[in-house]
Parts: sequence; structure tokens; C-alpha cells
Amino acid sequence: MKDDIVGLSPVKKLVGQLVAAFTIIYLGNLQIRNMYGAFGIGELPYHFSLLLTYFTFIVAVNAFNLIDGIDGLAGSVGLLVSAVLGAYFLYVNEPLYAVMGFALAAGLAGFLIYNITPARIFMGDTGSLLVGLVNATLIVKFIEVAGNPAGKLPLQSVPAIAFAILIIPLFDTLRVFAIRMSRGRSPFTADRHHIHHYMLALGLSHSQATLIAVLSNIAFIVMAYSLQGIGTTALLMLIGGAAFGATTVLFLLKKRKEAPKPVMVAASEPADSIPSITKPKILRVNTESVLQDK
Repeated sequence: MKDDIVGLSPVKKLVGQLVAAFTIIYLGNLQIRNMYGAFGIGELPYHFSLLLTYFTFIVAVNAFNLIDGIDGLAGSVGLLVSAVLGAYFLYVNEPLYAVMGFALAAGLAGFLIYNITPARIFMGDTGSLLVGLVNATLIVKFIEVAGNPAGKLPLQSVPAIAFAILIIPLFDTLRVFAIRMSRGRSPFTADRHHIHHYMLALGLSHSQATLIAVLSNIAFIVMAYSLQGIGTTALLMLIGGAAFGATTVLFLLKKRKEAPKPVMVAASEPADSIPSITKPKILRVNTESVLQDK
């Protein structure tokens, strides 16, 4: 709330997120203890397991905060993720986590009525961080429950399926962080490299960009569930490759649309009135290079 009202430094927000993660991990006894064969890794050592769990919480919490850049996006993706996880927990008789998922989904459904373009209310960090925290809790529990072969609905390649469920916020955040750090900037600095920025640059409205993002997320979930038998590593590589490829196409389309168009320069007199040896040719001038030369 303080960040929404007067602003808060990224370091202070990170400390608050670590405190929240610490509370849930220890009091809720939540931990990612197994990678289920991802990159040849099985059961994790205790301390590495804790580090991975903290990393998952921090990235997931900030992922929903960072995609909250256009009307309806964070709320729609948050609703999808919490509803999918809530439905899974309901089926496997985990009522506490099912209620958490459905309660968040229902709250976001009511919120989206007023957040779809033209938005009348916004969730701010107060909302987006909470959406991320609840969904991070649900996804960590999902990895634990779905990976149990004795469970009611055990799944193969659980980490890959979990990645697919969070693909839009998670992949976008990891990609943007990598771009910023590769340029020597803080990963928390603002820029225009988010996927939704690319879609807006192509002329899509907020509602259209949100719809494409949600449908893409659903497609990744269906793909991961259908191909869970190929193995965790292979499925992770496939999901990551597909997400990278789709984002690259968006980026190239954006660059093409933003590229300066050549200016046509022609003679003021009719071409027929000019001797052939002195007829000026039509020149294509790159306006961007001209401005740079100026």
C-alpha cells in the first residue's frame, strides 16, 4: 500500500517479499524438494531446495507485478492460473488449496469487470504482489502434490507443466530481467521490452493483447499436459523454445513496423519536359539517417 501511495524502493519491496516467502515456506511447510528428472536432477539437497523455493516465490511474485502494464492482463492471467490450480486441488482432495485458488479467481473475476478497457480501477502493487504470492504458493504445492506417484492424479514432467501454467508472467519476467542485466541495468528498471508492449506497438488494443496472452497461456498448458510423457527436460526445452520463438516473431514484427519508411523525392517539373540526360532519378532517402546526420 505504501508503494502505491508514496513509492517504495525495489530493495525494500524485495525485503518484504522475502519476509512473506519465509512465512509461507516455514509455517506452511512448503518446499520444492524434487526436480523430477529435469536436466538429470532428482531429489534436491535441503539447502538448495530452500534456495530454489525462495527463487520461485520471488520470481512469481514479481512476474505478476511486472505484467500489470495494461488493462486486464495481470488480472486475467492471474484468474486463469488460480482457477486451473484450484480445479486440480479440488480433484485431488486438497480443499485448503482449492479454496485459495477459487477464492482468488472469483475475486479477480469481480475485479476485471472494472479493469477491462476502459479501466476504472487498477490493482496496483497491493493487488499484483498478492496475486503473485498466492499463485506462487499454489504452484509450489502443485509441484509437490502432482509429482507424488501415489496421489489421485499424478502427473509426469511436473516442473515443466508448472512452468507452462505460469508461462506468460514467468517467461516474460525472466526474459526482461536478462535483457536489462545484459545492458548493465537493474532488473527492476522500467522499459518497453515486455511482451504486451510489443503487441501494443503492433497496433493491438489492451483488450486484444490481453486476450492473445490468455489464449497463448491456455495453449501452453494444453501442450504441456498432452506431451508430459516426453520427459521433464525435453518438455521444458520445448516450452521455452516455443515461448522464445513466439516472442522473437513479435519483436521482429514490432521492429519492422517501427522502421522508418523511405521518402520519395521527385522533380517538380514533368519528366517529359526534362532532357533525358538531366532527368533526376527518384531517390529513396532514409529519414532516420538524415536526422542523425543533422
